[in-house]
Amino acid sequence: MINFPETALLRLRQILGDRNANPPVAPIIPVSRSAWWAGVKTGTYPQPVKLSPRITVWRASDVFAIVTPHEKLGTKRSHRFSA
Repeated sequence: MINFPETALLRLRQILGDRNANPPVAPIIPVSRSAWWAGVKTGTYPQPVKLSPRITVWRASDVFAIVTPHEKLGTKRSHRFSA
């Protein structure tokens, strides 16, 4: 996985991966686009930041808060993000 600074902003294809990119981008969170947006709506995933009408990003610190060492060890840890 690529290391991003905590203050970085991530586009959706950086979070979900892009197999068609050259070179391919590995997913940080391997879910579909529709599952991601449903999770954003329910609060499972963090709220986006709109930079312009066509550019949506997420704070890297919020995204990486989901991917914790606790989950890699098999323990469940629930994250809810509020608007």
